[in-house]
Amino acid sequence: MSQLTVGQYQFIYNAFSFSIATMGAATVFFFLGRGQVSKGYRTAITVTGLVTLIAFYHYLRIFSSWEAAYSVVNGTIRATGAAFNDAYRYVDWLLTVPLLLIELILVMKLSGAETTAKGTRLGVLAAIMVALGYPGEIASSLGMRWIFWVLAMIPFLAIVIELFVGLRASIDKQPQEVRGMVSAARWITVLSWCFYPVVYIFPMIGFTGGAATTAVQVGYTVADIVAKVAFGVFIYVIAVKKSAAEMPEVPLTVPRLVDVS
Repeated sequence: MSQLTVGQYQFIYNAFSFSIATMGAATVFFFLGRGQVSKGYRTAITVTGLVTLIAFYHYLRIFSSWEAAYSVVNGTIRATGAAFNDAYRYVDWLLTVPLLLIELILVMKLSGAETTAKGTRLGVLAAIMVALGYPGEIASSLGMRWIFWVLAMIPFLAIVIELFVGLRASIDKQPQEVRGMVSAARWITVLSWCFYPVVYIFPMIGFTGGAATTAVQVGYTVADIVAKVAFGVFIYVIAVKKSAAEMPEVPLTVPRLVDVS
């Protein structure tokens, strides 16, 4: 276990606490907001809510594990002997990262065959990416960490290609009102996901001890909030705008006067 200062411990502690509150509030917002979109987009908003719900649960477990791993004794932080379980993050990502991509596919409202094909391809690539990252995260040598970082970047780059090349034609078919937003959603996905490989290499580029632990834990937490909550709100706005654009206008009718003569 890394030796932490009180400030580092509290910084991580507060970051976890903030993430729990953010994920919980976002979950309530997305599930209550399902009624604000048309039926064709409710599955996308449901998936968005599931992503933050899963993250909310895992951050509760991460927070609990963090409290169990360290204690404050006479103004210093001491390891209790209980290991901090960082695997909760990877279990969370294994579930939520594929769902984040499926959110985007669902809100685009493609054909059934295209939704299945693209959702499956992106979901499998995302799961492989997360699975390849975990062995490096727990590796004791920097060499092994670098190897698995490189391996995990292969499916990551494949996802980027799929988003910007494979979805190009599908985005061109989106309604004019939201075409720019759907296109921007790809950039939000890629840029927010770039946080993760950068944070991953912090221990490999000079961060050590408590500084490395703080940089990794807070970095991953910030990345999760942006990738899940901020992206989810963007998906919700797209769904609302598309619902409004597709809603048929109700013709104005003038009541007929009844002739009582």
